[in-house]
Amino acid sequence: MTDTKHESDVAFIKALAELLRENDLTEVQVKRDYGEDDSLNVRVSRVTPAAPAPVQMAMPAAPAALAAPAAPAVAETAEDPASHPGAVLSPMVGTVYMQPEPDAPAFVSVGASISEGDTLLIVEAMKTMNHIPAPKSGTVKRILVEDGAAVEYGTPLVIIE
Repeated sequence: MTDTKHESDVAFIKALAELLRENDLTEVQVKRDYGEDDSLNVRVSRVTPAAPAPVQMAMPAAPAALAAPAAPAVAETAEDPASHPGAVLSPMVGTVYMQPEPDAPAFVSVGASISEGDTLLIVEAMKTMNHIPAPKSGTVKRILVEDGAAVEYGTPLVIIE
């Protein structure tokens, strides 16, 4: 049974990669639940050539209505949240939880003042709830992840200033 599931998972991942290529997508993420304690969480991504994007944005014949929305996209990619001096990065791969329990209020919100050591959020890894502490005191300027989102090691979670 394990070999059959493994083979179907490999076929599923190959189909996702094909879907990515055929539709010119850069990333697809899917979670398959097999049972209560059994699931497959897959993220397939690819690198697209960087050269065509700036050429399309710099075309002088582009109407002003199309050129204006493109400018913020360039600014967002230039400003990497992970390089921000107040960025708190995920110390592990896992799932983010913004509150201690489903009906409880969130640990932090944008604009909240926090002290060093306060819990910002939880990253669940292998059924262990890891409280992520604030590395310094300050104000939460941005929350970069959503509740229940999967994160990788080094993913920017919150920006504190």
